[in-house]
Amino acid sequence: MELRHLHYFIAVAEHENVTRAAAALHVAQPSLSRQIRDLEDELGVELFERQANSLRLSEAGRVFLDEAREVVRRAERAVLTVRAAAAGRAGEIRLGFAPSLAIDLLPRILREFQQQYPEARVIMQDLSTREMLDGVLEQSLHLALAVGVEPHLLEGLEFDLLERHRVCVAMAHDHPLAGRTSVTLPEVETQPWVVFRATDYPEYHAWMRGIVAPAGGRLEIAEEHDGVFSLIAAVESGRGVALVSERLGEMSGRRLTIVPLEPPPPPLLVGIAKRPEPAAPMVGRFVEVARQLAARQ
Repeated sequence: MELRHLHYFIAVAEHENVTRAAAALHVAQPSLSRQIRDLEDELGVELFERQANSLRLSEAGRVFLDEAREVVRRAERAVLTVRAAAAGRAGEIRLGFAPSLAIDLLPRILREFQQQYPEARVIMQDLSTREMLDGVLEQSLHLALAVGVEPHLLEGLEFDLLERHRVCVAMAHDHPLAGRTSVTLPEVETQPWVVFRATDYPEYHAWMRGIVAPAGGRLEIAEEHDGVFSLIAAVESGRGVALVSERLGEMSGRRLTIVPLEPPPPPLLVGIAKRPEPAAPMVGRFVEVARQLAARQ
C-alpha cells in the first residue's frame, strides 16, 4: 500500500463516482478503478458498495476513510515539519522554569516565540532552581528560566540576564505592617518566617542569609514549603511572612500584601541559563526572543 492509494481512495469516497474522482485527480478512469481494486484486494475487504452509476462506502470503507484521512494529514504535517526543520524554523526545546515566572514573563516569551516560529515545540517543566541547572548541565534540558540564581550554581553555564526584581516582604492583609509603603529588615526580622524547603531550594536559603546576615539578623523559620502555592496559602492564613520577589504579588493576586524592603537589597536577577557551547538553532532563537522582549521593557 502506498500513500497514493489513500489519496485515490479518499477522492473516490468523496465523489462517490470513479469518473468524477479520476477527473479531479487527473488520472485515467481505468487506472483509478484498478488502483481501488488493488487496495481492496490488499486489505481483504470491499470498501465500496457498487451500484449502476455510483459507489457508496461500505461499513468497512467508512472506518477506513477516517483512518486514511488521518494518515494523509500526518504525512502532510511530516513534510511541512521536516521542511521547517531544514530551514531552521522547527525543533524541540526542553525548558525548565521557576513557577513565579509563569504569571508574566514566561507567557510573554512563549507567545512571541510561537508567533515567530509556529512549527517549533516547547516542552516545559516546573522545577526548583537546582533541578533546572542540573538538567541543563546534564543536557536533559536545553534552557532554564530562573530567578535569584547564586553565582556558584552557574559554574559551567552561561546566564543571560532578562529582568531585575525588587525584594519584598509578603504578608497577610491584616498584618500590622500591611498598611506600610515599605518596611525595614529590623521591623520584620523577629516575625515568624514562611520559607521554601531548604532541601529543595537551597539557593533560596542562601539568598535569604545574604540579605539578613550583613545586618546581623537571624530569622525565625516557622514553616517550610515545597512549592509557591502552599507558601502563599501559609502567608495568607497569617502563619508568617515571606521574603519574596515583587512578582509574587502577580501570582498571589489579592490574597497577599506585598511590601518593598527598605533599604532595598540587591535585586533578584531573572534570566536564562544555558550551556556555553553553540546550541541547536531553535534553542538560540528562543533565547534571542527572550532578549528582545527584555530589551523592550
